[in-house]
Amino acid sequence: MRFGATILVAAMLAGGTQAAEAPSRATVAAQARLKAQLPFADDQDFDFARRGFVATRADPLIKRADGGVAWNLAAYDFARGEAPASVNPSLWRQTQLLSIHGLFKVSDRIWQVRGFDVANITFIQGHTGWIIIDPLTTTETAKAALDLVNEKLGARKVVGVIYTHSHADHFGGVRGVIDEKDVGTGPGDVRVIAPQGFLEEAVSENVIAGTAMSRRAGFQFGHNLTPGPEGQMSSGIGLAIAKGTVTLIAPRDIITRTGQTMTVDGVDLEFQFTPGTEAPAEMNIYLPQFRVLCMAENANATMHNVLTPRGALVRDARVWADGLSEAVELYGARTDVMFTSHGWPRFGQAVVSDYLLSHRDAYKYLHDQSVRLMNQGYVGAEIANRIKLPPVLANQWFNRGYYGTMSFNSRAVYQRYMGWYDANPASLAVLPPAEQARRYVAAMGGAAKVRALAAKAYDEADYAWAATLLNNVVQADPADKAAAEQLARTYDQMGYQAESSLWRNIYLTGAGELRNGAPPPAGGTAAPDVVMNIPTPMLFDLLAVRLNPEKVGDGATSVLFVFPDRSERYLVTVKNQVLVGRPAAPDATAEATLTLPRTLLLQALFTGKPLAGQPGVKVEGNGLALVKMLGWFDAPKGDFPIVTRPQ
Repeated sequence: MRFGATILVAAMLAGGTQAAEAPSRATVAAQARLKAQLPFADDQDFDFARRGFVATRADPLIKRADGGVAWNLAAYDFARGEAPASVNPSLWRQTQLLSIHGLFKVSDRIWQVRGFDVANITFIQGHTGWIIIDPLTTTETAKAALDLVNEKLGARKVVGVIYTHSHADHFGGVRGVIDEKDVGTGPGDVRVIAPQGFLEEAVSENVIAGTAMSRRAGFQFGHNLTPGPEGQMSSGIGLAIAKGTVTLIAPRDIITRTGQTMTVDGVDLEFQFTPGTEAPAEMNIYLPQFRVLCMAENANATMHNVLTPRGALVRDARVWADGLSEAVELYGARTDVMFTSHGWPRFGQAVVSDYLLSHRDAYKYLHDQSVRLMNQGYVGAEIANRIKLPPVLANQWFNRGYYGTMSFNSRAVYQRYMGWYDANPASLAVLPPAEQARRYVAAMGGAAKVRALAAKAYDEADYAWAATLLNNVVQADPADKAAAEQLARTYDQMGYQAESSLWRNIYLTGAGELRNGAPPPAGGTAAPDVVMNIPTPMLFDLLAVRLNPEKVGDGATSVLFVFPDRSERYLVTVKNQVLVGRPAAPDATAEATLTLPRTLLLQALFTGKPLAGQPGVKVEGNGLALVKMLGWFDAPKGDFPIVTRPQ
């Protein structure tokens, strides 16, 4: 799952209210129609999700050191029996599956703890200790999982940790299971293994656009929604994000190619290197001694996102499909059991191969048909409304859109090839949303008339059109409370009907903000371990995107940053309202020189802690030049409006 440590910390501090509009008759009917269309009698997933159950925690609450709850195993106990009308029955089924928690035996000497976080943690028994794959998001949940394993299976030391990819829910809990002082590559050391590019991708995720991504992630994951039939119903690929301590220990063993092998504590590991699939740095793992395949997050119990709603670079659906093809070619005939970083295992060689190939076909169809329609002249919105998986693929539960959707992903494929522009000249010089909305509302006869048209559309269950109409009224005048409530009621129904957990979260969060306003910024900071590993050039990129040209005016200055703790010197110049930071030549000079430990600059950037008065900080030359430069920066705004626009 793609999110960074900054987003995680913001998620941990979020909370709020939610909508409670009753499901309409049209929503009740829509849920019934979908239930009649899908193979709900197929209970193989429930068999696989429960198979090998050993035990779970007696205490459902996993707590942080401050006494707060990092994870509540009972939070989704409400998801029992038949789906209520306020929840899409397919999504209800998925939430039921994801809420099955505890320690499970996957195969000989392989176990998983599932339902303790948004991801799974896997334990492989070596000759002397545990090899862990993907140590969850937080130290609290990872430690709780290890404690359960040691209690039920016998205490063993951890001899290795494998990060399958560079997203924080797969590395953030590492300090809950190992100590960095024990990590190395020699005999007796704890091995930490990751794909090439892992560290750079893990720390760069969300740094430049972190504030905007965090705000949008609140909608995607429903951070301000309470789990329940009128609220958050999982994240589709897992239940929710644990609210604990995110950490990172840099890997020492790097996987660079498919076919690379290692043996750790007597366990043979064969790697498939899959960069550019679900993550920029990712790999699958084959365990030949056990005929078991780990597919990381490249295969899931849902269609994944080619582009996440909270924002990211677009992934390549074609490369993703090719990686699944290669996995079957390399390991299909040699695999009896497959497990993943989210969801539940698959058992049986034929089942595993069919699953991987059908999942492959879904991504291949997504890519190929989106491009075919693009080459027929259709634009993203048109493709999104036309493209559907063929029934043979769509009726496979693991291809349903609980996390990613065909609609959203097809627009991402269009964006990857074509960008945002649809080639229509009218799309070149567009009006800002609020101004365009005011003109639309005026052209339609005023807000009252538009509200009446929307009410008619709502009564006819034409919710998408009602939302379009009302969005214009709200964008034109955020003070129009009647329109805001109408739009919130419309979003309620759209959220209830959504099969995608993320669409549901987005609709219901939007409804909540229309009723209650945007929540205050969470006030979180990026995880310290992640921040400490940010490359220095990226720090100056971060400064550059905070420079406000209106404050700079025709000003110019230069500051030499010296980090003695890293033997680094960077010359930062501001000219033409542009900030550039480059490694400094030995004879470089500037108006001012700022010497300080790099950690202090990191603290200033990510926590707002002032530099003045800190030990080790020295300013030489024209100190006013530094003051001037610091005055040109904007602080990121973590509570910017989404369902309304600035007027």
